[in-house]
Amino acid sequence: MPNKKTGQRRKAEKQKVRQKEIRTARENLDLGKYPCNVNMECDKCKRKQKNRAFCYFCQSVQRLPICAHCGKIKCILKTGDCVVKHPGVFTVGMSMVGAICDYCEAWICHGRKCLTTHACTCPLQDATCIECDRFVWDHGGRIFRCSFCSNYLCEDDQFEHQASCQVLDSENYKCLSCNKLGQYSCLRCKNCYCEDHVRRRGFKYEKNKPIPCPKCGFETSHTKDLSMSIRTHKFGRQSHVDMNSESDSREYPGRDDDYVDDAVYIGGILQDDDDGDTSDDSADDDDDFDEEDSEDLS
Repeated sequence: MPNKKTGQRRKAEKQKVRQKEIRTARENLDLGKYPCNVNMECDKCKRKQKNRAFCYFCQSVQRLPICAHCGKIKCILKTGDCVVKHPGVFTVGMSMVGAICDYCEAWICHGRKCLTTHACTCPLQDATCIECDRFVWDHGGRIFRCSFCSNYLCEDDQFEHQASCQVLDSENYKCLSCNKLGQYSCLRCKNCYCEDHVRRRGFKYEKNKPIPCPKCGFETSHTKDLSMSIRTHKFGRQSHVDMNSESDSREYPGRDDDYVDDAVYIGGILQDDDDGDTSDDSADDDDDFDEEDSEDLS
C-alpha cells in the first residue's frame, strides 16, 4: 500500500504545477499586455500612442518613464539587482532609466535583469505591419496581431485587415494538390488541404495538437469551423482622387465629400449638380449668335 502524501508534499506539487503554468502563460502573453506596447499619453501634446522614450509627435521626454520589460515607474528596491545602487533612496524619472530598446523604442530601467534579457525577448523585434510595411519607429500607434493569420498589424490597418483576412486565394474550397474538398485551411497561406495532402511523409506530428501547414508551417484549422470565403472585399485607407481624369472620378464616385463637391453620380455618369446650367449656356450662345447676325445685316 503506497504511503500517503503529506500536506507539505501536496503543497509543493501544486506550487510546481502553478509555476509551470505561469511560465507558459508568460510565453503566450497577449501582445497588448506587454509593458512595451501599452498606451501612453504625452505630457505636453496630450496625444495617445505606444509606450516610447520620446513622444512620436512632439519629441518631448516623458516625466514618468515606464520600463518596457517590468512595467514599473518607480524603483523602490533597497537591495535589488540595480546597476546604479541607491540604498535607502527611491528613484523615479530619468534616475531609473538605464537604456533604450532598439526594437520597441521604449525605456529600460536600470535593473540588471531587464537590461540583459529585454533585448533578447522583446516581442516587437519583427513587428513590421503586413499591410503598410511600417516598423515601430515609423508610426505612433501600437502593434497588434491578426487573430486569424497572427501577422503584425499597426493601429491604422488592424480592423481593415481582419475584415478581409478570411478569404481564400483560390476560386473554390478544393485541395491545392487534388480535387477533393479541403478539410484543413491555412489562414496564412490562404489555401485548403485534404486529409491526405495536409500531412507530410517523415514528419512526426504531436498528438492532440493542430496539424501544421505543409507549405509555411502555420497551424491549420478545420474549414467547417471557420468563416472562410472566396469573395474578396477590399478595405483600407482611400487615397485622394483627381477629378481632372475621368477614370479616377468614375472609379471612386462620391467616396468623399471633398472629392465631389458640385457633381452627382447618377446612373454611371458624372453629372453637374447645378440645375439649369446647360440651359443658361445655350441661351447665352443663342444671344451671341443673334448679335453677330444683326451686325452682318447692318
